[in-house]
Amino acid sequence: MDLKSLPFASLLSSSQTSTRVLEIDLARGVLSSPPENPIAMLRAINSAALGLLREGLRHAAQDDHVAGLILRISDHSQLDLAGLQELGLMVAEFGEHKPTVAVAETFGEMGNALGTYALAARTHQIWLQPTGVVGIAGVHLGITLFRGLLEKGGIEPQFGQRHEYKTAGDRFAADHVTQPHREMIQRLADSLLEDFVATIAEERKLDAVQVRALVDRGTLEANEAREAGLVDHIGYRDQAYAAALEEWGATTEALQFVHRYEAAQAPKRKARRMLERKAPQVAVVALRGGIVTGRGRPGRNPDAGSDVICEQLRAAGREEQVRAVVLRIDSPGGSAVASDSIWREVSRLRESGRPVVAQMGSLAASGGYYSAMAADEIVALPATLTGSIGVVAGKFVASGTYDKLGLVHEGRSAGRHAGMLAADRPFTEEEWGILNRELDRIYDDFVAKAAEGRGMSREELEPLARGRVWTGADALDRGLVDHLGGYDRAFERACDLAGITRSKAHTRHMGALGVLDRLQPANSSESRSAAGVGLDPLSPDALLQRVAHSLGMGPIAGPLMMPWRITIR
Repeated sequence: MDLKSLPFASLLSSSQTSTRVLEIDLARGVLSSPPENPIAMLRAINSAALGLLREGLRHAAQDDHVAGLILRISDHSQLDLAGLQELGLMVAEFGEHKPTVAVAETFGEMGNALGTYALAARTHQIWLQPTGVVGIAGVHLGITLFRGLLEKGGIEPQFGQRHEYKTAGDRFAADHVTQPHREMIQRLADSLLEDFVATIAEERKLDAVQVRALVDRGTLEANEAREAGLVDHIGYRDQAYAAALEEWGATTEALQFVHRYEAAQAPKRKARRMLERKAPQVAVVALRGGIVTGRGRPGRNPDAGSDVICEQLRAAGREEQVRAVVLRIDSPGGSAVASDSIWREVSRLRESGRPVVAQMGSLAASGGYYSAMAADEIVALPATLTGSIGVVAGKFVASGTYDKLGLVHEGRSAGRHAGMLAADRPFTEEEWGILNRELDRIYDDFVAKAAEGRGMSREELEPLARGRVWTGADALDRGLVDHLGGYDRAFERACDLAGITRSKAHTRHMGALGVLDRLQPANSSESRSAAGVGLDPLSPDALLQRVAHSLGMGPIAGPLMMPWRITIR
């Protein structure tokens, strides 16, 4: 068929007849997930979604009208370490085809900017303002235990855990930092620093020992950074932009944000896809937030409902054109039962002949790892926090708080253990036995399925479990994940496993239903319109949940939970 003879042929011809210089401005914000509501969408109108940057850079790399990329660095990018690493991989891939320049006022001002500097190192040239510095002082992780504070309020934390590295309960129940806790946190810091040093050394053509010595110097002034090989030019933003535009034969009118470039190109690609309805598809299912049973809650602090995730996985399995699935996970875990439901649907997809690749974001730990371990392959970023194959459960006993506040409270139960989880009394010895049996059962099931998924014996996997959190880099070395990389790497692996060509595969976002599909009532839990999103974020129930969460009254998602993140820039 001749595309030029169609009514929308004009969309298929290039509208870019002049040179374009693409730009990413971290100061305007880069979103790793969509805005939660219309108001947040308006606030983020000039922000770029990581997905649009990915698609824009991939297409621009092959566009003869695109001369290069300017990356404006900011310490306020809204991206965590894993997000910065993923963006760095995109910039590096684009840089294999076009020139790239990073422009920074400073890398940290009286602070540490190791993550943003490692991103800038992915470009061909780095410009630094004369008054700026390069702050790459390393990685510092803190441990805070709250037992003393809770006791001052009359609250007694009672938690059980499997095993010594499952320190989520330690935050509340321990009165000192245990050696396993200290060992795990130290290794996380060391692993992150090792990866950053290796990345900077490779990209800047420096010796790793030399880079490590520069890290130990802390902060370098602009001239010191240039002499050390960490930056190429010292100058202000206007000088950096002018130099890049002149070198590439362009003017300021040629500048265009990558996400605006991608939006302008989208209609052409959509028109092409209309002609390729039988093209193979790779379905993408996103698991974001704490894992809970039911339908969950979207938004800024989401809960991933297993009902919704499982519906989307089943829907992918019903689509004839879907040849593979990428399960994107950014979750600290939660409910063991909900995680197991997702594990089952991933297993069923594999049994149907569709390969599944799990792609881990900043977090895929505990229940997040549980959801991934049935996949054919697992892809993680070096800074991903993963593993945490362990269990924690317990309660806060608030009877002392009632006394301090002068409250009178009395609980009455019908049933021997009806008040087992009540906050007005501690566990009995018999109830501790019940809790410990449940912890052992969940842990044994978790370890057995992890060993099966990773092709290990239980004896091989057990030392890697015990509740220990690993970085993606360390998880790769220990066989808990298969590849280092981001979404592009996971998509590529899904295509390879399905035997389809990457360039011909279309993406199918299973949660992205059209307006008509959303308005159509679901006929059953197997209906297309059922595989949408969770609880409406503007519904009364959702609003009440958000108020409770903001006051710290939200329930713990479940025994497979890791309640912390690394937020270093």
